[in-house]
Amino acid sequence: MISFQGITEFIAVAETQGFSAAARRLGVSTSHVSRRVAALESSLGTALLARTTRSVRLTEAGHQYYLRCADLMHGLQEANERVSSEQVSLSGTLRVSAAGEFAEEFIAPALIEFMAMHPNLALEIDFNSRMVNFVEEGIDFSIRYGRLADSDLVARKLVSRNLIAAASPAYLAKYGTPLQPQQLREHQCLITNNDIWLFNTESGQLEVKVKGKLKTNSTRAIIKACQAGLGITYMPVSSLGNALKDGSLQTILEPYGSRDITTWIVYANRKYLPTRARLAVHFLLQHFKDWRE
Repeated sequence: MISFQGITEFIAVAETQGFSAAARRLGVSTSHVSRRVAALESSLGTALLARTTRSVRLTEAGHQYYLRCADLMHGLQEANERVSSEQVSLSGTLRVSAAGEFAEEFIAPALIEFMAMHPNLALEIDFNSRMVNFVEEGIDFSIRYGRLADSDLVARKLVSRNLIAAASPAYLAKYGTPLQPQQLREHQCLITNNDIWLFNTESGQLEVKVKGKLKTNSTRAIIKACQAGLGITYMPVSSLGNALKDGSLQTILEPYGSRDITTWIVYANRKYLPTRARLAVHFLLQHFKDWRE
């Protein structure tokens, strides 16, 4: 019979680096934590923690044991929460950082639906494209798309979208239709996040540095400017939406558009993810699992 007694306390001590801090996290006494960890060490026949009057650190055996137990414990926690998600009564404030038309058009309604399932839960969504400090700003998770910089953050794939270039019929009639991505250098381009656009070609990925008079992180402003004939835009098909349907914009360079640009859910560390955030992430992953542009 495998006993799990003492593992929760051991993980708390390892992550807080102290018996008192672990006791505060678990809402129990320090002596309770000490007894449980000592009993665990006794049953394993090895020391997991090296104790001094000033500090507590993991032994080599303790470090290896922690790595295995932490994943198992957090996996068990996630499994319990997923099974009981409809019965969990969430409270507090879910804080999300998001950016772009997709977030406003699709993510926000989904989170509002999640919020309606939990009447005691509050929701704050900050629409911006900057890098956030999850701990200092109290952000539970963020929604980002495209290539992510290497970091220690956890990134979960939400959906894949395709980029397409588009312009108004009036602009194309006046300035001509580019037939190759390189020809964009001769045109006015409407820039959102950066001025280097990536395209797919038979020989691989092609980077094109574009220029233009308008640069903004507002997708709606870019679309309005594009409809007004001020230049060419390059963004996900789903962001262009009605502008393509009503004919105010038309696609160009279709064979070269980037495919499968991923939208991510990003957060700091799943070990410290609050229940409200963990369940919201799971809800979004399920909500968008069959989503198509």
